[in-house]
Amino acid sequence: MPELVDSHHHLWDLDHRPQPWLDEPGHEAIRRGFGPGDLRADATRPIAGRRLASTVVVQCVTSVAETRELLALADDDPLIGAVVGWTDLTSPAIGDVLDELRAGPGGRCLRAVRHLVQGESDPDWLQRPSVERGLTAVGERGLAYDVLIRSHQFPQAISLAERLPELPLVLDHAGKPPIVRHNLADWERRVRRLAAHQQVRCKVSGLVTEADHEKWTIEDIRPVWEVLLSSFGPERLMFGSDWPVCHLAGGWNHWAAAVEELLGDCSADETEAILTGTATGFYRLKWDAAQEGTPCS
Repeated sequence: MPELVDSHHHLWDLDHRPQPWLDEPGHEAIRRGFGPGDLRADATRPIAGRRLASTVVVQCVTSVAETRELLALADDDPLIGAVVGWTDLTSPAIGDVLDELRAGPGGRCLRAVRHLVQGESDPDWLQRPSVERGLTAVGERGLAYDVLIRSHQFPQAISLAERLPELPLVLDHAGKPPIVRHNLADWERRVRRLAAHQQVRCKVSGLVTEADHEKWTIEDIRPVWEVLLSSFGPERLMFGSDWPVCHLAGGWNHWAAAVEELLGDCSADETEAILTGTATGFYRLKWDAAQEGTPCS
């Protein structure tokens, strides 16, 4: 059976590491621990005949310790094909920290880093000299950068793509389009500008939590899908669940059913790219023959 890659999900154990963002109202449904076994139990629906075979786990909090924990999980569980971790991009020691992470348990699983730019008030945070130095260190180590922004922060991401054209970028959650407001004009204009930079990929993820959690339909998501498909093309789009956050708006299988419907007009090659190929290439998920049977080669 062809493989399915989930390019974006999270894991956390609240008894071991608190997630303060879960204390915000509206997060009650996911205010508990979630491990790889829970993901396997939830992600049971195939998409276009493909069952989940590999995933990319993504950081949640600004903690190098959390990144170490995710790398150790990936080292033990073959479902996890890559880790997107966190380290302080502004630190002069970022290169040493990245080298230490890569040399530690599961370090070969580190494929990218991410910062919660969506929470930064500085409209030029990604253009700070210290941040650009940090991102240069990321790129020099063959790592990519996951861009987490809200719709109004696109100018930062566009400038980053222009200033660091050699750094592989992926836009998380399509830049969080304001689906619930049914006003996508500004988001569309900005996402098309970002997509003009060929080193940028985009995750088709996190969309249902930008819609009405209780009442969203496929027709709420379709306008965003059409913009993404025409802007990036299938070869630069990748499926992601944003599990377990997606529990707030229906869960993994509900989102999977929506994605299958959205893929209805795509060819077999286009479907392959979105569900497997783009994420596999970007995060280098295929194992080397010398390490066959081990995760994160």
